[in-house]
Amino acid sequence: MPWHRWASGRLAAASTLALIALAVAGVPASVHAQSLGYEGFGGGEEGKSEAAPHKSSKAARGGAKGSKRLAIQPYIEVDQIVDAQLSPGDDVLTYTQAAVGIDAGIAGRKNAASVSVRYERQFGWGKRAADGDAISGIARGYTTIVPGVTLEAGGLATQASVEDGASAFSNGEVSDRSKTKIYSVYGGPSVATRAGDVSVTANYRAGYTKVDRSNAYVAAPGVAAVDVFDKSVTQVADVEAGVAPGATLPVGVGVAGSFYQEDISNLDQRVRDMQARAMITVPVSRTVQAVGAIGYEDVEVSSRDAVRDADGNPVIGSDGRYKTDKSAPRTLAYDVSGLTWDVAVMWRPSRRTSLSAHVGRRYGATSFGGTLSYAPDDRKQLSIAVYNNIAGYGGQINRLLDELPDDFEAVRDPVTGDLTGCVATLEGNNCLSGALGSLRSSTFRARGVAASYSMKLARLNAGVGLGYDRRKFIAAEGTVLASANGVVDENYWLAAYVSGPLGRNAGWATNVYANWLSSNDPLFGDVAGYGASASYYRLLTRRLRANVAVAIDGASRDTPDINDIWTASALAGLRYNF
Repeated sequence: MPWHRWASGRLAAASTLALIALAVAGVPASVHAQSLGYEGFGGGEEGKSEAAPHKSSKAARGGAKGSKRLAIQPYIEVDQIVDAQLSPGDDVLTYTQAAVGIDAGIAGRKNAASVSVRYERQFGWGKRAADGDAISGIARGYTTIVPGVTLEAGGLATQASVEDGASAFSNGEVSDRSKTKIYSVYGGPSVATRAGDVSVTANYRAGYTKVDRSNAYVAAPGVAAVDVFDKSVTQVADVEAGVAPGATLPVGVGVAGSFYQEDISNLDQRVRDMQARAMITVPVSRTVQAVGAIGYEDVEVSSRDAVRDADGNPVIGSDGRYKTDKSAPRTLAYDVSGLTWDVAVMWRPSRRTSLSAHVGRRYGATSFGGTLSYAPDDRKQLSIAVYNNIAGYGGQINRLLDELPDDFEAVRDPVTGDLTGCVATLEGNNCLSGALGSLRSSTFRARGVAASYSMKLARLNAGVGLGYDRRKFIAAEGTVLASANGVVDENYWLAAYVSGPLGRNAGWATNVYANWLSSNDPLFGDVAGYGASASYYRLLTRRLRANVAVAIDGASRDTPDINDIWTASALAGLRYNF
């Protein structure tokens, strides 16, 4: 690998790690400007709308508990791994793996964060077993700067295998050169204050996402390449002001404005979404409120074309992606502006149950969504969210990171150490699998549903996440991205885990995942990925433990001339916890 590419990848990883390790920030109401909620206008907890999935009171919830917790667990690990290819070949590869990592959790009245970061290096035995390394981590948290001002941050570093140049999902192979590294971070401040009966909130977030993959995928000679996402910068800001029902009027009134922009490096793509609205909140009963809103939106998606050679063919740069023609004018791919409206109903019969649903007009068409949060007791949690937005790949990952709770434990593949796509938690949404489905660089309209259920049963921890993500891509006609315009990629996904102890000095865990990816692009067929793993550990001393694990992973396509790929892996190793 050329030195500049190695250095670039390590720099991106190091920057992500630094932000992950410092992810101790948060807000009373997390934010994503593409879908305004109605916080501050409902009057107390029962009045809060969760019509927008990103709206929650995570920071406020952490402070209300009043609990204090500090757990920091650094470790080192050495493992011996065997990979056996079951199909289409029969290669058996052996690796020695060395890893260092840290798992940490902080919870207090003014701060909360969860962090899991791991670096591992594989040393292959023999010529066919390639050396490799990987950084993986996930973090989210908040800290209170002064009363009314909080700071939030979060980050993700993970790997995915890319099929057909666009479809990304987990892969259990230890050192797979086709794996693509994905890094994403975000953070920013929030302010909440009052001016008499008027409550005012303001939020700002900045995010950065990088996909470390060099080449655009070409399905066949002479056809257009699939331009894989490179990097993007996302900015989100909003402000709200309102009066709760009963404060001065029988109904609540408020106004709000928001701004969302994502700048994607591939061909200078840009998503810009601005909106303003006025809202009225009508109490229907003690537990039910209705909110009506009317406003104005202006949404644009634009890009530039690629540099063309003398024959009119797009030029591929040294990084393997289309070279942007900076001198070309920006071309609109999507331009919608005009009046919007929205009607939402919120039901909150208790602190353990909240349901919201909304329907209205967004993006020039009918839009609907909602959320359900139900915790029958302190050991069970159900979350469901229906979403609808316009974004790029980086903006979608930032959105899902923002929805993670502050208190979780990372769920990892016991053989590779990679993140499995979900975290173990009893608070809110817990999966990121829906964001990794497609790596196309083009912006898209995303619609889907995500559901998760977590529980602690006796000494067992268990959770399952499943969902559907549909992306309709948007690209300007007459540009090199035109072939992606109107393409629809769909991703059905499932992830589950169960773990528990075996006596005082031993324990076990199992994980399963599945992804079904399909596209109406005639150049690509459907792809499916599956995997399952099981692990066992036993403490040898208070700090030293022995680990064993087995896993099986597979990928299949609907193309008859391409064989299914199945790999079985086994691990035996030692971990020392400091």
